[in-house]
Amino acid sequence: MNNKKNFKTSKSRSQSRTNSKQNNRHYYHNPKSAQQIAEGQVIPLKIKRLGINGEGIGYYQRTICFIKGALPGEKVLATITEVHPRYLTGVLHQIKKASPDRVTPIDAYADEVGGFELEHLAYPAQLEFKRDVIRQALTKFRPAGYQDYELRPTIGMDDPVAYRNKAQFQIRRLADGRIGAGLYKEGTHELVDLATCSVQHPLTMKIIRAAVALFTKYDVDIYDEHHNEGELKTLVVRVAQATQETQVVFITNTPQLSHATEIIDELSTQFPEIVSFMQNINPGRQSLIWGDQTVKLRGQDTIREELDGLSFNLSARAFFQLNPQQTVTLYDEARKALSITPNSRIVDAYSGVGTIGLSLASEAKEIRGMDTIADAITDATENARLNSITNARYEVGSAEKLLPKWLKEGFQPDGIVVDPPRVGLDRRLIDAILKSAPKHFAYVSCNPSTLARDLVPLVKKYRVEYIQSIDMFPQTARVEAVVKLTLRNA
Repeated sequence: MNNKKNFKTSKSRSQSRTNSKQNNRHYYHNPKSAQQIAEGQVIPLKIKRLGINGEGIGYYQRTICFIKGALPGEKVLATITEVHPRYLTGVLHQIKKASPDRVTPIDAYADEVGGFELEHLAYPAQLEFKRDVIRQALTKFRPAGYQDYELRPTIGMDDPVAYRNKAQFQIRRLADGRIGAGLYKEGTHELVDLATCSVQHPLTMKIIRAAVALFTKYDVDIYDEHHNEGELKTLVVRVAQATQETQVVFITNTPQLSHATEIIDELSTQFPEIVSFMQNINPGRQSLIWGDQTVKLRGQDTIREELDGLSFNLSARAFFQLNPQQTVTLYDEARKALSITPNSRIVDAYSGVGTIGLSLASEAKEIRGMDTIADAITDATENARLNSITNARYEVGSAEKLLPKWLKEGFQPDGIVVDPPRVGLDRRLIDAILKSAPKHFAYVSCNPSTLARDLVPLVKKYRVEYIQSIDMFPQTARVEAVVKLTLRNA
């Protein structure tokens, strides 16, 4: 979440006439200073800290500046890219004094697309930054007693690369006519063709590059979003780290995919790990990558992953953590936060394919989970059967609706674990949690800002014992955390 606000800049009439001839450059005027700052101007800065998106923060003429790529302690020259009455944004022009924590990024395009924004920061400093992001969010939303919360050091990885088990790359024709596979340059729809990607599982990248070569060989009809025509839009490759079973999904604009048989034949020969080929149909200009219809082209419906002694079947759209190694750590922390006993009845809200709840089932009396995606609940139920777990049940529906329903039916949970999307908890679910008041509560968060916001009403009834940050996404500004909450006066 970004707390910057957008405003139009003001100029004098004479300046406006002059500047309209200079590429319509914008100017910032600080009322406490006689000077103005223009887009494109190079200014000196000393960087004080990192913002929540990983950008360097400094001050120029008492105005906050957000400088992409700059690090705390650095003295830099920055080129201003946007001007607003209350803040400026910019990019590095020159580093006059480098931070001792600055390192050379592994990926040459680390400053162009998301997912690499902290590759220039040494890993120990990344871990400390991620704890500080949580501190910043708490300071902004100020839940009661936040100054005294125990913020534990971030748990990182021994080798913070090659951890992402799924690649979801756009397929487009580049300016030179070649077919590219990659991610959009930040703030644009200009594709950056990713020949390498250090944070991806190596097999996902090998398959994607081989697929691009086959799309070129067979002259596949690539989607053109400007004209809203063409077939192939996106390629998704997911690898089960434990079994190496791999699924390839072609996301298309149309039901047909030309040369699918030939491409599948060749990919199958090159990569025997691929056991599932699927097609998802998502017509038109959509902000969402996935459409509603998924069909099997060849092989299995699912791939099998193993995690902490359990097996999971994953369908194409099923949510599963992108970093299996750190997922074991994350769920272990959730288990600790819940203080489970053999008599515990646990609610697993936002259950997905059942990964959290099933990992707790052997220690609890009963697990109940819910998810709004029917395929995920089908997978969760099948995963319980697959692991011979009989004390877990799953229902399709939202947590804010099902939890009150279960309470009316007489079900009283001893603990609840929530792992919501980045938008955080629905207010109705918060109300249901406060009403049911389970003694133990673990909040697994992927967004410090919505976590801090949600804690404001929750801490009226719950006490924050600690917040344990976990680095699920090294080299990025993202951080996950497990919050241990206990009922007050319990």
